[in-house]
Amino acid sequence: MSPADKVMTAEEVVASLESGMTLGIGGWGSRRKPMALVRAIFRSSLTDLTIVSCGGPDVGLLCAAGKVRRVVAPFVTLDSVPLEPHFRAARRSGAVEFTEYDEGMFMFGLLAAAHRLPFLPTRAGLGSDVMRANPELRTVRSPYGGAGTPHGAPGRDAGGAAGEEGEELVAVPALTTDAALVHLDRADTRGNGQYLGPDPYLDDLFAKAAARTYVSCEQLVGPGRLAGPPQTLLVSRMHVAGVVETPDGAHFTECADRGRDEAFQRHYAASAADPDAWAAFTGRFLSGGETAYRDAVRRWHEEEDR
Repeated sequence: MSPADKVMTAEEVVASLESGMTLGIGGWGSRRKPMALVRAIFRSSLTDLTIVSCGGPDVGLLCAAGKVRRVVAPFVTLDSVPLEPHFRAARRSGAVEFTEYDEGMFMFGLLAAAHRLPFLPTRAGLGSDVMRANPELRTVRSPYGGAGTPHGAPGRDAGGAAGEEGEELVAVPALTTDAALVHLDRADTRGNGQYLGPDPYLDDLFAKAAARTYVSCEQLVGPGRLAGPPQTLLVSRMHVAGVVETPDGAHFTECADRGRDEAFQRHYAASAADPDAWAAFTGRFLSGGETAYRDAVRRWHEEEDR
């Protein structure tokens, strides 16, 4: 293996993390989530985490395990199941804090962190309950006059006179994270990542916003073997500290040509409603490593098909 290679195991990734960290987790709802890495955190001793995510079962599973202190998200959903049940229970009990932004504000927070800025201004959130629910948010005024300021003449009106004070905008704080976890369809051993599905989600911003990023992937290839349109080469090795090959590592969420495992997702959601059922679920599916997980899921499907 070349010294430039960054190949790791899921357990090595988790061992590099610390309790109290802020973790960004890529994907969107129940789509292309780095679930193999999330399950490794579930089995670890990590706790007191702040999770920044377009949330899905990643957030729910870590809430169920008591790993989470705070969630920053625009939503937490399983898509076909509107509300993630473990997150809903954690919020109702007050077990986790929740900072909710709308999707535009969330994206601008990641963009600010990616560009190492303290905040970025946006119109998103103005006039909404997001501002009431998040009293720590601040607004700023544009220094360039009104919205009709001509190009090339910042701060001046059409007649050349000094323009009026600019519009008020929301100052979205940077969503900087200590580490990010993203799952992609392919990656090379040096950490370059490629997506093959219909949507990149915000994974490139998660990678750039983090102090370091770990990529899990369906298939790991050698350097120079990532073929395809340049726009699919989403994550650069310059942002990546480690890469893990995890076939079906997004299960049960959707990932490119592997659709969401709806039957198993329903089983997950139903198990969350009852402590005994959840204990049985964790004992069967989450007590071992990824090989044990895949075997248990396969056997469950065989039983359901009989």
